Amino acid sequence: MVYLTIAWEQRKLTDVASKFMYGLNVASKYYDGTNKYLRITDIDDLSHNLSNKKLTSPDSKDIDESYLLKQNDLLFARTGASVGKTYLYKSSDGIVYFAGYLIKASILDNFDSKFIFNITLTTKYNNFVKVTSQRSGQPRINAKEYSNYKFKMPNSLKEQKSIGYLLNLIDDLVALYQEQLHFYEKLKKHFFKICLQILTGVNQL
Repeated sequence: MVYLTIAWEQRKLTDVASKFMYGLNVASKYYDGTNKYLRITDIDDLSHNLSNKKLTSPDSKDIDESYLLKQNDLLFARTGASVGKTYLYKSSDGIVYFAGYLIKASILDNFDSKFIFNITLTTKYNNFVKVTSQRSGQPRINAKEYSNYKFKMPNSLKEQKSIGYLLNLIDDLVALYQEQLHFYEKLKKHFFKICLQILTGVNQL
């Protein structure tokens, strides 16, 4: 059950996170089965989860540990058409390094990372991205601009966790139904193809 209070106050991302840093600038190679190299294109547009479709590994033998994602690490896309896209690291994603067009913010332990992540899925955040990313060239947002993003949140960590848990539960359900929908869409196309082949064969008799 979610318990709501009136004790919400305005904060900036820099108040709830530390270590805003840019990603690793090395080439990628075929996935080695262990080390994952997360780029903007590896973040699913709908679920914001790590996509396993085209996994790669960083092409480097000696990588600084600071580029290795840990619990409570939140990533922001900083340039291009995907600017503003976010991803919250999960331990189930394994060993993941993040690439250069991403910015990492490490959410502090006294704040709930799931709640903060869900703030980046709001209309208010999307409007911030649209306005802030406007440039004469390619759209982009730097670490300082992200760190100054303002939002309201409950003071109570317990309340943050309750809200974050509920919202992520809904996200998981949405992702499940999207997978099922994709399966039935493929099934429908396959069935339609078979029907066309049967009709073509009948017409040739």
